[in-house]
Amino acid sequence: MPGSDDDQRPQPVPGRPGPRATTDQRLLDDTGPVSWMDSDPWRVMRIQAEFVEGFGALAEVGPAVSVFGSARTPSDHPYYALGVRVGAALAEAGYAVITGGGPGTMEAANQGARSAGGTSVGLGIELPFETGLNSHVDLGINFRYFFVRKTMFVKYSEGFVVLPGGVGTLDELFEAVTLIQTGKVTNFPIVLVGRAYWAPMLDWLEQTLLAEGMISPGDLDLMRVTDDVQEVVRWVTSHRLGRPQPEERDV
Repeated sequence: MPGSDDDQRPQPVPGRPGPRATTDQRLLDDTGPVSWMDSDPWRVMRIQAEFVEGFGALAEVGPAVSVFGSARTPSDHPYYALGVRVGAALAEAGYAVITGGGPGTMEAANQGARSAGGTSVGLGIELPFETGLNSHVDLGINFRYFFVRKTMFVKYSEGFVVLPGGVGTLDELFEAVTLIQTGKVTNFPIVLVGRAYWAPMLDWLEQTLLAEGMISPGDLDLMRVTDDVQEVVRWVTSHRLGRPQPEERDV
């Protein structure tokens, strides 16, 4: 989210043991024996410690934007190059760039931020097969719990920039839309980068969800879509100054 961990589904590796259980899995799985160390009261202490660690590490980062996208994007793909440009442009505008710290377009955004002299942040997550933080992260934190990590993305960002991605990217995107829709966060821009990629989803939202009354017309305006990296920066900055641009969403 990415910042995203799109479909990093465990795959068997010859000669290696299968995927190990993660802390999130043990928390949510009610099957099998539970030791006293995995009892809910002790979990609360670990969850609290993880929040404290994240708050302490990110409190001094300054203005930041979270960039989400697929972990599967290879380094020679145009989306990777796009991620580098986005990360660099945000850093040049004075923002720290926060990603999920993984490979693919997350790595690309971190690379761009670092190359432009900005702060490159990676918020990793424990997975059945560890990938570790990418080599372009300056400030890295590894989380056990997805919900703690998600809090950090929103709390320490002034907006989300969403590059092409899969399930993890969509999870972060729609969580942000829900938080704005319900008034949990305010003045929070969401910019989708890649018109051709996002157009089918936006069409479905308009032609199905909106047409059937499942969402309000204004909900579609919570997202901006563009191919222009400088437009990404202008849109994020305009919200930072408290002057959202009035243009309508165009696909």
